[in-house]
Amino acid sequence: MLNRVRSAVAHLVSSGGAPPPRPKSPDLPNAPLAQTAAPPEAPRSPPARAGSAAPAKTVEARVSFSRPTFLQLSPGGLRRADDHAGRAVQSPPDTGRRLPWSTGYAEVINAGKSRHNEDQACCEVVYVEGRRSVSGAPREPSQGQGLCFYYWGLFDGHAGGGAAEMASRLLHRHIREQLKDLVEILQDPLPPPLCLPSTPGAPGSSDSSHVVGPQSCWSSQKEVTHESLVVGAIENAFQFMDEQMARERRGHQVEGGCCALVVVYLLGKVYVANAGDSRAIIVRNGEIIPMSREFTPETERQRLQLLVRVYDLTQYEHCPDDVLVLGTDGLWDVTSDWEVAATVDRVLSAYEPNDASRYTALAQALVLGARGIPRDRGWRLPNNKLGSGDDISVFVIPLGGPGSYS
Repeated sequence: MLNRVRSAVAHLVSSGGAPPPRPKSPDLPNAPLAQTAAPPEAPRSPPARAGSAAPAKTVEARVSFSRPTFLQLSPGGLRRADDHAGRAVQSPPDTGRRLPWSTGYAEVINAGKSRHNEDQACCEVVYVEGRRSVSGAPREPSQGQGLCFYYWGLFDGHAGGGAAEMASRLLHRHIREQLKDLVEILQDPLPPPLCLPSTPGAPGSSDSSHVVGPQSCWSSQKEVTHESLVVGAIENAFQFMDEQMARERRGHQVEGGCCALVVVYLLGKVYVANAGDSRAIIVRNGEIIPMSREFTPETERQRLQLLVRVYDLTQYEHCPDDVLVLGTDGLWDVTSDWEVAATVDRVLSAYEPNDASRYTALAQALVLGARGIPRDRGWRLPNNKLGSGDDISVFVIPLGGPGSYS
């Protein structure tokens, strides 16, 4: 699905407290956006040994059978995660070192639909250092001049796990690159300028790393806001990710395609971008607020309008039971929004509000509720209907309580 996003972003707006230490992640490999080198990131959970195989098959097995690093799976845990018969639910270990915002996560492999789990997930805190000042003058790098955004992503692979694995490693870095030119503008409370100064790296030049250039002006008939600039940066990142994926596919370095559901928290607002049939909802005081819309290639016009939605956290006083739930279609195929909301209420009410493990418990309950239990040669729900035989991945992001929005 992500490899068809290019047609959905033709209308894009070009290029949203003290930040924590800059994450140690590499810049984009083989991508036109890369500017500086950085230490390599920690490896993902290691692949299983598949014995002797041709090089192409080895690459396929390695890509398809990697799991998110934050699961910290041992070799034995990795084998359990790849067991279609047992379908054990996987979550980050309860070691005291939790995901950002005490985010909950759980996943389970499919019931034999594909060789490996083709879903992937990413949860990061990303530091963005401004590329230049608004005046166009060069700016000395400074840790205090940048912005920090929180990032969550679910990627549902199709026809192989390569595209989903690649997107989970790189899409947040594309977003970081697209925000570099906007750091000073987003920090300024005044409305953004209608034009940005020209830079040598404008589109159309040999260096396509910058979003803005000599013609970087927005229509005066269109309101330009900080929010619209962040939306444009995220949409542009999807487009660059799509183009990079196409190059890798032509070189046979990655197989398949993927859906992408991404959440970015920046400066008090939550941005939800969706390309595919995953879904995100907010459950707030029992109310359900849809934050994405599933689409197919046939609903092209709607895709242009519904890729990114914005939720302003500063407009509401959230309690610890208010959450944003992200799930791949393995959850939503058998679970309604109202059933998810009911599970949110049931599970969270059993925990103290300041118990950060409650969100992981909720993610696990949602995955288990969609998977069902093995019975009658299949996986069945309590009402004896078939459970989901697909890969299921769920993030639960608390909107109040342990999360800090400054």
